[in-house]
Amino acid sequence: MACFIFTCGTHNFRSLLAGYENVTVQCQNCGNFSGNIVKNWEWFTFCFVPLIPFSLKPWHAVHCNVCQFQQDVKYRPDVEQQMQQAGGGGAAQAIPMQNQGANQGWNRPPPPPPPGQGGAVPQYK
Repeated sequence: MACFIFTCGTHNFRSLLAGYENVTVQCQNCGNFSGNIVKNWEWFTFCFVPLIPFSLKPWHAVHCNVCQFQQDVKYRPDVEQQMQQAGGGGAAQAIPMQNQGANQGWNRPPPPPPPGQGGAVPQYK
């Protein structure tokens, strides 16, 4: 009697997107500026051998090297804008995201009136 064990699964092949090797953007999960634009291609594997791709072309994503979070570039308008400005393959500059922290200045008091203009400053509650 013979016993055969086969393993099936998936493997994600990842590489930096051509033309964006030096672009680093902010991760929307952890906030670190360590996100790279990568090309992902997922394959079905049998006994650790990739056999069938799940799609005919790879998908582009922002991959964080710190927390390993991946986000499709279609959900990142800052990266989409860079890709369109660069013609889809030229060198691009990273556009930092706005501060996503808890203290965004909503609790700050309003600025004082300009010099020479008296009057009360409206209080917002």
